Parts: sequence; structure tokens; C-alpha cells
Amino acid sequence: MKFVRFEKDETAAYGIASEEMVRTIKGSPFAGYSTLDERYSLSDVRLLAPCTPSKIIAIGLNYRTHAEEVRMQVPDEPLLFMKPSTAVIGPEDTILYPAMSRRVDYEAELAVVIGRSCRNTGPENASDYILGYTCFNDVTARDLQKKDGQFTRSKSFDTFAPVGPWIETDLDPDNVRVESFLNGEPRQSGSTRDLIFPVPCLVSFISRVMTLNPGDIIATGTPSGIGPMQEGDVIEISVEGIGTLKNTVSGGVS
Repeated sequence: MKFVRFEKDETAAYGIASEEMVRTIKGSPFAGYSTLDERYSLSDVRLLAPCTPSKIIAIGLNYRTHAEEVRMQVPDEPLLFMKPSTAVIGPEDTILYPAMSRRVDYEAELAVVIGRSCRNTGPENASDYILGYTCFNDVTARDLQKKDGQFTRSKSFDTFAPVGPWIETDLDPDNVRVESFLNGEPRQSGSTRDLIFPVPCLVSFISRVMTLNPGDIIATGTPSGIGPMQEGDVIEISVEGIGTLKNTVSGGVS
């Protein structure tokens, strides 16, 4: 099942997408819902970010190839950092290039969407708290990351968390391909089978640090091949079994 958030006639709603159509639901996937008779073509609605997280928890260096790429040691435990909810944008929205940065990178990721409140769970129970999965771009001001020596500023600019196009509930996250394409050219291609810390481990580990709320996002890390984007570039993040998240980069200041 594919849950979407969409806008029609300046009104936002949740729906279920199927075969280029979306059927409106009353309520939300996180708090119970019922299906309505309203149906629209996907081409006639504007897709929004598929959830409104209270927080985004991202994982650094979770692919061995990426750790090698940036010449950093593979961590013994998941390396956590956070992105604010104000960074979230949806499909076809614009990534704004910050005036204080000279290099902004794409990072293709599989994202986990939490379905219900989760605290102190074990890996064996992690799937009970997952609603589904979506595509995520961990946009990063790489020069500022290196300058600061930590991640907060470089990861937190408005528009630096593109997510979508929907939440896919029927997905096995253990072996899916994660890719990025810059202006149609392939840049990244990796498989979640190469994750150092797989999804159940991440949900469990994070839940022992902080409570995960419905709609929260866990970005599971990026494979090798990260690189810069420029004004006018089109960046696409594709995850096997989900679909493609597409955004354009603008020189407008975020």
C-alpha cells in the first residue's frame, strides 16, 4: 500500500495511491482512517511530503563503501545526528542553495517512517512500530560540515530534507537498491544488504535514546558516490520497490 499526502484545491489530505489514482482517506495512517469515495488522478493533485515528522534521525557512515569514500573509520555503534522538521520538502519542491555554502551535496537514502510511538524496543519487535518506507535525500552543505566538525548546520537548512513520493508499506528493507541520478546521469548505486546497521537495529538503538513518534523519519545512511549539486540541477533519489523522489536545485537563498 502507498500512503500519500496531497493537496487539492488548497486543501491537504492523506490518500492511498494506486495505478495513477489516489483515493482520499479520512483521518491519517498514524491514527486510524477510513476510505472515502473521492478519487483523483495523481496528475491532478500536488504530492506533499508523505508525513510531517516531529524529528528526522539520520545515520552517518552506515555503508562501508561510504565510510571508505570519506576516509572515516566504520563506527562501532550507529552514528546519530538530527535534521529539523523545518527542513522537510516534498516531491518536485525546490532545494534552495544557502548563501553561506559553496558546496551542497546529494545523499540518496532509504527512509523508515515510524507508525506508532516507540520507546525501548528490541530489534525483534522493531517492525511493529514501522508504518513503511520512503525515499530521502540527506542534502548536505559539505564545506560547512568540514568547517564545523559536526553536522548540525550543514544538514539543517530549510529544504535540506526532501522526502517522498509516498510511504510504501509493503517492502522488505534488507535488500533493496538505493540510487541517485543527477540530471539523468547515475551517481550512486548501493544495496541495503550492505548496511552496517540494518533497519531493526537502528529502530531499537534509537528508541533506547529517544522516543520515536508517529510520522518520525529514520534516514538509514547513504552509499558511496556522493557529490555536489549546482543551481538548475535536477536530483532524483530512487529506491527499489518504492519509486523516485525528484527535486530541482535553485540558486535562491534558503
